[in-house]
Amino acid sequence: MNTPTEKSVQRDDVHQQMADMLMSYRVSQALRAYAELSVADHLAKGPLTADEIAQRERSAPETTFRLMRAGLTLGLVTMDSDDRFHTTQLLDTLRIDAPGSLRGLALGLTNRSSWSPWGEFVTAVRTGRSQAREVLGMNIFEYLQQNPEQSQEVTGLMECVTSLWARGIAGALETSEVDLAVDVGGANGALLRLLQQRNPALRGIVFDRPDVAAAVEADVAGDRTEVVGGDFFEAVPSADLCLLKCVLHDWDDESCVKILSRCREAMVPGGRIALIEFLIGERDAPGVPALMDLNMLAMATGKERTLAEFDALLARAGLRRTAVRRSDSPQKIIEAVAA
Repeated sequence: MNTPTEKSVQRDDVHQQMADMLMSYRVSQALRAYAELSVADHLAKGPLTADEIAQRERSAPETTFRLMRAGLTLGLVTMDSDDRFHTTQLLDTLRIDAPGSLRGLALGLTNRSSWSPWGEFVTAVRTGRSQAREVLGMNIFEYLQQNPEQSQEVTGLMECVTSLWARGIAGALETSEVDLAVDVGGANGALLRLLQQRNPALRGIVFDRPDVAAAVEADVAGDRTEVVGGDFFEAVPSADLCLLKCVLHDWDDESCVKILSRCREAMVPGGRIALIEFLIGERDAPGVPALMDLNMLAMATGKERTLAEFDALLARAGLRRTAVRRSDSPQKIIEAVAA
């Protein structure tokens, strides 16, 4: 039996835990400010006062100091006796030139396209559908097409996610017998490029919306890589290996079947499809994908799925699952061939 003191400690712990969870949105937006003001990059060259950072970024000195002061609480910076702020290893992850930089994650997760629909999340739960169209005035993909700066931030977000997790995925995907791979909805082709690093003979196509393709072509196209713009509901470039990383979770079942069907039509004889997605676990232990699933409800028409749900989609598109490959990534690789 717990003593009154033990009960008090437990109550304080859970109340503090809940308070921290409720206030975490403030941290996300503070981190966006750090990223937009390039604080990590400025401090990488040496300690600076808040006034010096404000001068470089043309921001208000007083509020810049308040932002920097909050960074002390978050462990982003330290401050010396001369009121100069010093960087930390944690802040260095937001440097533009840092290996595996998370700056794109800070910007992509907090821009209007990603952030605003969450303001109507309860309505999405009550009605059973995303409120992104009501909030943004159009669906998320149309909105990004009309707002290229935010679209570039979302592309940067996808690159960050790939850099975090895709090396394990690339190591688990066998491409030695593959001549040509198409990265469907591949943004800047980060996954394809990792596969090409492991297989110098692999040719590739990065396939995405025309506006995305135009934005990344100069940086991505090369001797072994072509960038193609198009609509994956209409047609997909033909290839031996069709990669779909975090594509299907954006869409409802009917749309997924259309995408998979176009991929099935584009497969060369003996080709295969690789779906890189989160898998919802057992009913009583769904894991982190259950939280990712809420983002799909807020943002789009899709959801995270169980393996059985993916099998059903594949079957409707004339495909058959052949393997589920696991790596050190939280995402799994579902491979399929023509049924």
